[in-house]
Amino acid sequence: MNFPKELKYNADNLWFAVDGDTVKVGLTDYAQDQLGDINYVELPDVDATFGAGETFSTVESTKTDIDLALPFEATVVAVNEDLDDSPENINEDPYGAWIAEFKAADVDGLMTAEEYEAQLPEEE
Repeated sequence: MNFPKELKYNADNLWFAVDGDTVKVGLTDYAQDQLGDINYVELPDVDATFGAGETFSTVESTKTDIDLALPFEATVVAVNEDLDDSPENINEDPYGAWIAEFKAADVDGLMTAEEYEAQLPEEE
């Protein structure tokens, strides 16, 4: 599995591309692999504000549905509208198929690629 070192991660299997106070968010390679074929992504509204721990999106797949929550407070500045017609893009390129872009003041507490990979369950 691939975990780009320039990204940050959290234990909920989200990746974060941090650029100053702007953060793109998506599902990790591990998450998309566990979900199977993704068939729907609920995108948040631009300008919506979410508190830490609040659900900003729901992803539906052939195996399950999951809610995605931010670990920090943020406001949506853009969404990846390509996912409306092609949610499977996440399966094909999880690090290219970001879900939403946020403006956030504080993104402390995210993990490095090494820290994220170390906390994943061992493959059997």
